[in-house]
Amino acid sequence: MDDLLSPKGGAQKLLLGNEAIVRGALEAGLAFATCYPGTPSSEVPDTLHRLMRQSPEQVKYHFEYSTNEKVALETASGAAAAGLRTLCTMKHVGLNVAADPLMTLAYSGVRAGMVILTADDPSLFSSQNEQDNRYYARQSGLPMLEPADPAQAKAMTKYAMELSEQLETPVLLRTTTRVNHTRGAVGLDDLPEVKTKAHFVKEPTRFVGVPAVSRNLHLRLLRIYEKAQALSEASPFNSVKGKGRLGVVACGVCVAYVADAVKDLDAAGQIKIFNLGFSWPLPEKKLARFLKSVDQVLVVEELEPLVENALRAIAQEKGIAVKISGKTPGAIPAVSVDVRAPEVFTRAYEYNPRLVRQTIAKAFKLKDNSPPVLDLSDRPALPGRPPNLCAGCPHRATYFAVKQAVGPEAVFTTDIGCYTLGMLPPISMADYLICMGSSVSSAGGIARATDQKVVAFIGDSTFFHSGITGLVNAVHNRHNFTLVILDNGTTAMTGHQPHPGVSQGLADDKTHVDIEKLVRGLGVEHVTTVKPFKVAASVKAIKEAADYPGVSVVISREICPLYGRRVAPRGRKPFRVDPGKCKNHRDCINTVACPAFYIAGDQPAINASQCIGCALCAQICPENAITPVKEA
Repeated sequence: MDDLLSPKGGAQKLLLGNEAIVRGALEAGLAFATCYPGTPSSEVPDTLHRLMRQSPEQVKYHFEYSTNEKVALETASGAAAAGLRTLCTMKHVGLNVAADPLMTLAYSGVRAGMVILTADDPSLFSSQNEQDNRYYARQSGLPMLEPADPAQAKAMTKYAMELSEQLETPVLLRTTTRVNHTRGAVGLDDLPEVKTKAHFVKEPTRFVGVPAVSRNLHLRLLRIYEKAQALSEASPFNSVKGKGRLGVVACGVCVAYVADAVKDLDAAGQIKIFNLGFSWPLPEKKLARFLKSVDQVLVVEELEPLVENALRAIAQEKGIAVKISGKTPGAIPAVSVDVRAPEVFTRAYEYNPRLVRQTIAKAFKLKDNSPPVLDLSDRPALPGRPPNLCAGCPHRATYFAVKQAVGPEAVFTTDIGCYTLGMLPPISMADYLICMGSSVSSAGGIARATDQKVVAFIGDSTFFHSGITGLVNAVHNRHNFTLVILDNGTTAMTGHQPHPGVSQGLADDKTHVDIEKLVRGLGVEHVTTVKPFKVAASVKAIKEAADYPGVSVVISREICPLYGRRVAPRGRKPFRVDPGKCKNHRDCINTVACPAFYIAGDQPAINASQCIGCALCAQICPENAITPVKEA
């Protein structure tokens, strides 16, 4: 039995933050869960899915991967309105997609507990922006909790479910990458009996959001906010530790950084810490008492100065004379991804223990006896290691074929997925990107605005997520571009989760949507499916599609090699470079840059342990110097 399904509590387990969220949801009686995968939240739904497949007789909840975050939230809201405890998970930008239902769901509320996980990504490790989703709590009026470590992640998930049911409103659980991906000791409690079926009671004056209904629901939301604020004042997740006339207010993972800093600075008798875990609504009365008890306050919060500004407002309203600092005006990191160098808090990127310790010492004029940073100025810089498409990735073959068919001068709109790496040289085929699904819609705009040839790239999962409506719009408005759907049979970038185009393995095999039939059904007349590792045939088909006047679609279908190793191993032979035939043109390296290649002496060579035998390089070598490795 998996530890996460252990029915009895009492034990402590070393859990990933995301695993702790799963356990917290199970201890809260989870009955229904939905998601769209997105780092850093992906391990939550992955774990729920794994447990459901491995131990179906023990799992009491229903789980599903949804088409996108909006659909996930709407599906979960229906179950919660009917009376089942639900969990809906997504990354921070996913909440943008779900914002439409979120704002009205805050009005109507739920009948059973509903937790919405929004996983923020300071420093943009795997995201297109660094937005601070604490704003969503303020905009929607929904309560928000922010755990600092895996133990709190479990406890707050469980509490959030109970709080949601008590207030009959969804509760936002906001994590950040360091909380999601940190391991820590987590104490387990007993698993309860789970209510797995409900009966929807009709109440249109609450659940049908027409203007006459929503006017009253807005008042309902305001009353719930007042109740939530009273609960925030009394919450043990909002606690004060330590003593002294110096104060620190911290939330999220910064709570852990501050605790380490105070210990390292030997300042436990000088610094009082306000740990803000139930972060919205703010416990204004408790915060006001804290401000009165200190002479100076430093606010430690990643990204936006939301708490800092709120404290200034509380101090002004209450007439409290206290110095409040946090984000230093004009403090912008000199290096785009490095917050270790500045000794001030900034509105960009995640923090780290050293930065927090140094800033506390500087703000409070404390002596920092921690070891100095090693001077590495006399050492050579580490070699760059940019991200790259995997060896044998079919996207590389598709990009090569498209460039051969239309040339590099075409405008290439791209989307969110592994294939976004097509922006890097030598492929260099990504010119415009906003968000999930934008490649299709923006391609139409660029094609209308210019006389340039436009090619859009989108993955299979992203196409189902939010590319379909853009394609409908393109057909309806008679746009002129070619859409290349990169169908690798999985949601590869976030960990090989299924999507609507993938069979779930049921006997009747009717659980997936055929992309080609769907595209034709939308009214696209020129639709072609290619196998990208058949280079000549792919180039010919793509050129015909690009020459078609209007909207054309090319479906490039080949399984992700990493995923294929698990579900459809093929046993292809690796390839080698024949040094006797190779003329050192290096087309294999300079045009596709497969990471299986390296330079041996002065000639290209292939690492047989990385090569999967896709044969792309063999087809583009002008001397036919690349051949399969012969068996010994």
